[in-house]
Formats: sequence, C-alpha cells, structure tokens
Amino acid sequence: MSERKNTGQRKTLKKVFRYLGRYRIFVVISTMLAAISVALTLYVPKLTGYAVDYIVGPGQVSFPDVFRVMIQIGICIMVTALAQWLMNVCNNKMTYQVVRDIRNEAFQKIEVLPLKYIDSHPYGEVVSRVIADVDQFADGLLMGFTQLFTGVVTIVGTFGFMLSVNVKITFVVVLITPVSFLVANFIAKKTFAMFRQQSEIRGEQTGLIDEMIGSQKVVQTFGQGRKVTKEFDEINERMGKAYLRATFFSSITNPSTRFVNSLVYTGVGIAGAFAVINGSLTVGQLSSFLSYANQYTKPFNEISGVVTEFQNAVACAQRIFDLIEEEPQMPEVHGAVELKDIKGNVVAENVAFSYVPGQKLIRNFNLKVRPGQRIAIVGPTGCGKTTLINLLMRFYDVNGGSISVEKIDIREMTRRSLRAGYGMVLQDTWLKTGTIRDNIAMGKPDASDAEVVEAAKASYIHSFIKRLPNGYDTWITEDGEGLSQGQKQLLCIARVMLCRPPMLILDEATSSIDTRTELRIQAAFAELMKGRTTFIVAHRLSTIREADVILVMKDGQIIEQGSHESLLEKGGFYKHLYESQWEVGKS
Repeated sequence: MSERKNTGQRKTLKKVFRYLGRYRIFVVISTMLAAISVALTLYVPKLTGYAVDYIVGPGQVSFPDVFRVMIQIGICIMVTALAQWLMNVCNNKMTYQVVRDIRNEAFQKIEVLPLKYIDSHPYGEVVSRVIADVDQFADGLLMGFTQLFTGVVTIVGTFGFMLSVNVKITFVVVLITPVSFLVANFIAKKTFAMFRQQSEIRGEQTGLIDEMIGSQKVVQTFGQGRKVTKEFDEINERMGKAYLRATFFSSITNPSTRFVNSLVYTGVGIAGAFAVINGSLTVGQLSSFLSYANQYTKPFNEISGVVTEFQNAVACAQRIFDLIEEEPQMPEVHGAVELKDIKGNVVAENVAFSYVPGQKLIRNFNLKVRPGQRIAIVGPTGCGKTTLINLLMRFYDVNGGSISVEKIDIREMTRRSLRAGYGMVLQDTWLKTGTIRDNIAMGKPDASDAEVVEAAKASYIHSFIKRLPNGYDTWITEDGEGLSQGQKQLLCIARVMLCRPPMLILDEATSSIDTRTELRIQAAFAELMKGRTTFIVAHRLSTIREADVILVMKDGQIIEQGSHESLLEKGGFYKHLYESQWEVGKS
C-alpha cells in the first residue's frame, strides 16, 4: 500500500517536472539568483568574523578595517535583496505559467470527455479539481520554488563555507544532519496520504454544497433540510478528522527539525570552544562558524514547512492529473467526413446500447426516416427515449449496429458537422452569461440584428425583450436570473428559429410555456418543421397527434409504430398510454 502511494507520488512529481521543463529558462535564472543571494548572505558572516578579529580590545580597534568591512556588508545586503526580488518575480512567473497550462489542459479535457464521465461525476467535484485543487497546487509550487531552491543552495553553500573555516567542526555538523533528513522523510510520507484524502473529501463537500444550493427550492419543498444538513455534517466530520491528522503530523515537523538544529548548534559551540582554546580557531572564526551553523540548520526548518505544503500540492496535483489523463471520447476517424447538404435521411440498423456493461437497454433497434418526416418518440420513463437522442447526436457511441445520416455512418463523420445539422430544444434550458442577443445568436454568431429580431418574433419572445431596460442588449447570467422558466425556454427556441437547421430534436420543448403561448409556438414549430426531419420526444401525447410516425418504445425496443389514428385503432400499448393521460387530465 505504502509502496503504491510512493510510486504514485513519484509519477506525479515527474509530471510536474515535465510542465516545468517548458519554462526551464526561469528555473535556470531562479537557481542562479538563489545562488547569488545565498553566496552573498553566507559571505556576510565571514566579513563579520573579520570585523570581530579587528576588534582586539579597548584602544586596539582597527577602525578603517572595520568601516571597510561594514561597507562590504552593506553592498552584499543590497545585492542580496535585489537578487531575492528578481528570484521571486521569476518564481511567480514560472508558477503562473505552469498553473495556467495545467488549468487549460484540464478545461480542454472536460470538453472532450465522454458524456458518461460528466454524468457519473458530481459537478461540484469536477469544479473543485479545476479551481480549488489547482489553487492549492499553485500555492505549494510557489512556496516550493521560493524556499526550496534557496534552502537547498543555502545548505550546499554553507557547507562549503564551513569547510573553508574548519574541517573538523564541519564534520561534527555532518554527523548530526542526517537525523533531520530522517525526521522530515518520515513526516512527509505520513502527510501525503492524509492531504490527498483531505483533497478528495473537499471535492465531495464542494459537490454537496453545489447540489444543495442549486436545488434549494426542492430541498425546502420536500423538507429535506435536516437530511442534507446531516449528510453535510457527516462529510464535514470526515473532513475535520482528515484535517486534524494532516495538521498533527505537519505541526510536529518544525519542532522536530528545530530540536535537531539545536543539537547541531550545541555541537558546533562545544567543538568550537575547544578549538579556540587550542588556538586552531580565532574568536572571529568561531562567531562566523556559529552563524554558519545557524544558517545551515535554518533551511531545514523552512524545507520542513515547505515539504508539508508541497505534500498538499502534490496530492492536489495528482487529482488534477487524474482528470487530465481520463480517457477522452473516442477520437474521430482519420479523414472524417464533413457532413454537408443534409436532407434528413436517417437510418438506424440493429442498434444496441447500454450505459452499464451487461445491463441491456436498447436492443435490435431499427429505424428509417425520410426527409421532412416528423418522428415522435413516446413511451414510459426509462424506455430509452433520451438515450436514443444521445445516440443520434453521438453524445454516446452505439455498442452494436449503426446509425447513418445521408447514408454515412455517423462514426465516420466529424461530430461538429453532425451536431450542426441538428437544432435542439430540450426541457432543461441553458443560457450563457452575456446579452440577450448573444444568447439567441449562439448558433449563428454572424447573424444580423434583423435576423435575431425575426427569430425572437417567431418564438413570441420579442415583445418581452423590448420591455427590458436595454432590450436585446440586456445582460443576463447563466442561470437566467430575472427570467421565468418559460421565458428562458423561449430564448432557446429562438436560437433554433434563427439557425433553421435541416433536422430538429424537440424534447418536450414547450413544457414550461403557458397554454396560449404554446399554441403559438406549436404553430411556429409547424412552419419550421416543414421540409425538415424532426424527432419529437413527447411526454404529453396530445402534442404529437400530427406526427407522421409515432414510435412507441418499451424496454429499449420499438413495440409499435404508425400514425396517431392507426395506433389508437390497434388498441395496443399506445392507446393505453393515451387513455391513461386522458383519464389523468379529466381527473
């Protein structure tokens, strides 16, 4: 188990270094500046030692030499400050670039992920990875570069300066140092797993909060507040335990390394005192060495703190890379066809599909649609109506059989050209942050103002838009704040009216619209559907009486098909559904 975690951590670090490799120039410059900063910082104690030796006793002070040393110290301090500032600029620039690349790749991966991934993962959990985890990774990476580089160079540089002063006392430091490494390594292994667990629970927590806020009306309506709160408390409790465990081990890092550092300082003091007595070391050199011992141990404290933060960053990075490395949707075949001149010929042959392997849904599905036909799809919940739409749009690929448009298998054409051939109006409306005009012209950005207005009039939303403060330039958010569900749906209908695609998919497109407006929209749709192949997913059977063909689905198969009248005459499943709705409507 531990070995697997270590392997996973090493792989994650390799991926991080791969991203850093793109900006190696910043790494080189930052390292050079760190070396300059450390070298000058370490040179100051040596100068201080010289100054101490120039002060022999009362009346025996070489003031010119002391002042010369002080000027040198001042220059070193100024150059060090400049080098540290430039190093921080480089580190910030490098961190920003790496984080930007990772976030871009994560966002691009979401766009090519198969729909089944989005359907099977909470929205909030995905958002947590792209936003919160990337931010945590950025903080850890920046701290790592700012302190880790400097710390490592300080340790190496201090070791070199100590060797130049006294080899034997340096040997004392080297003997005690490995203890600090052992302590830091032990704690690092413990904290990584805990920070990863913390990150995972944070994603779960974000998902629940997002779901609760988005469905607050439903939660309150059904009195689920206590249940949701209890669920949140349970997640919060797990989060607290994971946080406390991680905090415990991370908090003992600094005291542990400080204890080891104190041992180093004590060892240097005792050995140096004996050296001064023996005459092998001057008082100034001893003061320099004590300063070096402090400088030598100080990075271990900083690095131990960095290690804790870096462990958290690596854990977050692992979750991000898990998303980036998810299997994308099946790539388009080489030389995929750009679907043009669409008339509306759609054929499904022996189609088989299931979301879960071994769990049958659609089996042996056959359908032949001629241009301009209106195909209504009806059936009980879970029969496969929405699934069929997903297959037609190639949101999912069939497990068996084929679906073709204009005698071309949809797997042999580009997804973009296939989907551009359809106009979709679904029950669930989707708006983007922008103006009313931008939302209507989403599928046709180059549309003129006159075309946008015409589409709005055709969908009976124009009069409402004109009453808005800024008309078509009114700014709306993605949740359509200030708009009713019906108005949002009319905007979505206006998009389709503007694009006038060769094929239409209407999934209970007028479900959120009042009866009077629905009659007008149905009339507009009737005009729009002329000469266009249209698939209508209907729950209210009264809305599809005029369909050319009604497909009655049950358990993923077409059990009946025909016109409204012919299906009623058969007295089969469709008649039962229709009469059931009629009875419900009467009651």
